[in-house]
Amino acid sequence: MAMNVGPADGSGDMEVNSTINTTPLVDIMLVLLIIFLITIPVVMKTVPVHIPVASNTATKTKPENVNLSIDKDGRIFWNTSLVKDPAALLEGLKPYAVLDPQPEVHIRGDKDARYEYIGRVIVTVQRAGILKIGFITNPDLPGVQ
Repeated sequence: MAMNVGPADGSGDMEVNSTINTTPLVDIMLVLLIIFLITIPVVMKTVPVHIPVASNTATKTKPENVNLSIDKDGRIFWNTSLVKDPAALLEGLKPYAVLDPQPEVHIRGDKDARYEYIGRVIVTVQRAGILKIGFITNPDLPGVQ
């Protein structure tokens, strides 16, 4: 067996192959495509549930609603009057808990108030037996602080 490797003096024309072999790239891309086509339907299967639709409506303050405010120091205000302690708040809320329909309690918490203060008010409202508690916030509009 003989093999032709070119002229012995090295003066022959040797062609340089400067093209990229794309066959392995195409093979890898086809394998990835098949993997994605098989796994995406498995990932997309979920339990069919009816997700509620959220809507944002402006709060209408009714005179029978209880408006509580908590400042950054943890002081509780019922409308504009200061409540001396959570026990007094509990006693003040008990008559509202037996009304039918129950009034809503709207809580306005200072943005710098600790969550502990607001949490104590929520627990007090729940202990009084009031079921509807809402938080009043500023709308996220440009220029509104």
